[in-house]
Amino acid sequence: MAFSHAARQRAILPAVITALAAGSLFIPTSSLHAEAPPEQMSLKQILRKPIYPDLPTLDPQKRRTGSPVPSSVIANPTPTDRLATQVRRCRMFVYNNAKATEDGVNHLMSAFLAKEQNFTSTIASLAPSPQTGEQIMPGALYVLVASMAGSIFSRNRNILLRATTPAAVGLGAAYVVLPYTMKNVGELMWSFEQKSEFVAVNHLRIRGALIEGWKQAKIRSEKTRDWSEEVVKEGRETIERWVRKGQ
Repeated sequence: MAFSHAARQRAILPAVITALAAGSLFIPTSSLHAEAPPEQMSLKQILRKPIYPDLPTLDPQKRRTGSPVPSSVIANPTPTDRLATQVRRCRMFVYNNAKATEDGVNHLMSAFLAKEQNFTSTIASLAPSPQTGEQIMPGALYVLVASMAGSIFSRNRNILLRATTPAAVGLGAAYVVLPYTMKNVGELMWSFEQKSEFVAVNHLRIRGALIEGWKQAKIRSEKTRDWSEEVVKEGRETIERWVRKGQ
């Protein structure tokens, strides 16, 4: 019995020693660290073939620098790529036309607002200043009544007088009743006439002829008045002499 027990202990002891030795090999006592790749590696070791054909290369240097992918790497366009290109072209076409339309509408509205502002400022400039004391509303009624009187006066005349008499009477009444307003209107008409050299030159000629005719008429009227005064004076002196001789 004692011999069998000693033999059994001798048989177990090598197995325990073997198990401890194997455990020391598979269970290290120090921490293990992965080995870093060397800095100088070949390009073939870094490059990896991508899973998808349209993805760029996985070269870390190219991904860091952001360099464009070579054309050889890009595969042929797929139907999805062609559809995306057509959609992009359609979007750019719609965007460009919408932008052009918007710019045209903005330009048109700007021109319309500028014309409206110019028109309102022009109409406002025709009104007389408050310092003159001239009122447009009663004066405009007087001018209208004068024009109607001219039309009534010339209703039994020829067509030329019927067309010109109301305008002439109304214009004369306007210059009498609304002198400052008519002055502003005349300056506005002159600014329009200056845009055409032919009209401006003829206007100046006609105006010069009218002013010269008015001056000559005044001179002749003064001469006629002086002559009539001389005739009346001589006739009165002659009559006085006759009266003295008769006495």
